[in-house]
Amino acid sequence: MGTEQKITPQTASGRITSVDFFRGFTMFLLAGEAAELYSILLESNNGFIHFLGNQFHHHEWHGLHFWDLIQPFFMFIVGVAIPFAVANRLKKGASGREVTFHAFKRSFLLLFFGWALYFVDAGHLVFRFQNVLAQLSVTYIVAFLIRNKSFRFQIIFTLAILLLIDLAYRFFPVEGFNNPWVNFENLGAWFNNKIEGVQKASEWATLNFVSTTAHTVWGVLCGKILMSDKSPAQKIKTLAIGGVSALVIGYGLDLLNITPIIKKIATSSFVFASGGWAILVLAFCYWLIDVKKIFVKGSWFFIVVGMNSIFIYLFFSIGGANLLDRIAKPFSELLFSWSGEMFTSVITSLSVWAAMWYLCYWLYKNRLFIKI
Repeated sequence: MGTEQKITPQTASGRITSVDFFRGFTMFLLAGEAAELYSILLESNNGFIHFLGNQFHHHEWHGLHFWDLIQPFFMFIVGVAIPFAVANRLKKGASGREVTFHAFKRSFLLLFFGWALYFVDAGHLVFRFQNVLAQLSVTYIVAFLIRNKSFRFQIIFTLAILLLIDLAYRFFPVEGFNNPWVNFENLGAWFNNKIEGVQKASEWATLNFVSTTAHTVWGVLCGKILMSDKSPAQKIKTLAIGGVSALVIGYGLDLLNITPIIKKIATSSFVFASGGWAILVLAFCYWLIDVKKIFVKGSWFFIVVGMNSIFIYLFFSIGGANLLDRIAKPFSELLFSWSGEMFTSVITSLSVWAAMWYLCYWLYKNRLFIKI
């Protein structure tokens, strides 16, 4: 395909292919969840397949599964893209005020669409921050506003918010909600109950946007490293040191029984561990794609998804994947029912997943990029 050659470090001005790949790969995996493939894997009697399906679901409480990394990955890569996006707008002649206005507009739209998804599900107004768009509306604008501060300032800022939210959980005084690491008995649960107006509201804490701001800010710092005039080896070394350091802190806090890794309330140990993995994966992708040029053409498959990441996220979140499933299922049952229910379900899910990819490809091929 001729379009594949358009997305390379040499021809995509101001872009780093590994950044686009990272975003596209993350969104492609989210589309797989919407296609319900991972739920089917979880039902398998095969030990390895069941284990794989389990890794593609969130950990019940204390611990870390692969799937717990996906939202942090997305929030992180949004931060990585900020320095590139700002530089590109300034290069095209936008003023600093115009760039700032666009950032606030984007933050507002992220919040609007994030809340709109809750409205669709509930059938009435629900103001929550648990989904990635609503959380990004906060973390994105904070990261944008402090992007020009020194590295030291931004690191200290993120350490400070992680320490403050950790202390807030530990010393929250309200009876019944003063068990910081117990589900439904902590500050996050109390806050959820208040804003949602019900008892025992969602176990996913709205306050997570406070601690996960670190993911987006760290993304900005990594984006600046990639944009710098350092050699590729220096960039990879810096990212690797940062990623390993975050992993050691995150897993260390957990193993020493200081702060457990819990995604649902985004504990500081979780933020460090997931942030460390995000940084290391970015370093690996940069080495593989931009330095060694090993996966440049293959990365195109995922990049086309990342080019319309917000669109495809909204598409499958408001029922697009369910619509595709209703279309694909009769054909799968007609052609593959002889192979058993599970195999037929897998074929249906793969068909839905493929259809969502093709939609992104069609948009890319026709140069239709739906951005906010």
